[in-house]
Amino acid sequence: MATTNDLKNGLVLNIDGQLWTVVEFQHVKPGKGGAFVRTTLKNVLSGKVVDRTFNAGTKVETANVDKRGMTFLYKEGTDFVFMDSDTYDQMHVPAETVGENANYLLDNAEAVVAVHDGTALYIELPTSVELVISHTDPGVQGDRSTGGTKPATLETGAEIQVPLFVSTGEKVKVDTRDGRYLGRVNG
Repeated sequence: MATTNDLKNGLVLNIDGQLWTVVEFQHVKPGKGGAFVRTTLKNVLSGKVVDRTFNAGTKVETANVDKRGMTFLYKEGTDFVFMDSDTYDQMHVPAETVGENANYLLDNAEAVVAVHDGTALYIELPTSVELVISHTDPGVQGDRSTGGTKPATLETGAEIQVPLFVSTGEKVKVDTRDGRYLGRVNG
């Protein structure tokens, strides 16, 4: 248990049996009436974002979330299998939990898996990863209708936009938060 005075960004709360991450919070002390805390909460499983206000000093139940460094091993059915880097225990994480991160996940990739009561809640990847372009059409000089970019398919199967000079087989750096091309990697 904690009070609303203990809130921090990233803290996971257990509200009515559901887990919510504190995205933002603000202590407000109006001229009249009692102080309160305005929060923005994100549902850990569904990703839904809600605004919620608590009276100052209200008790809130915190959830014990264990963030572990893990290595992605392979895909089995719809599950992604991760191995704990310290204990070598393997954990199956459902595809819904991995979500968009699957676009940037290669075998032996490092990730942080947030676990609560033995259930994986979400995974965090590094902010950028290096991936090889498995296919892209040659850029046609003079084709400026696309602002100098073209679609490219990564080795994971994800599609991103890259500059015209990038070719198939090159390794590129990609932002895992929004799929943006960050540059070529000289290998």
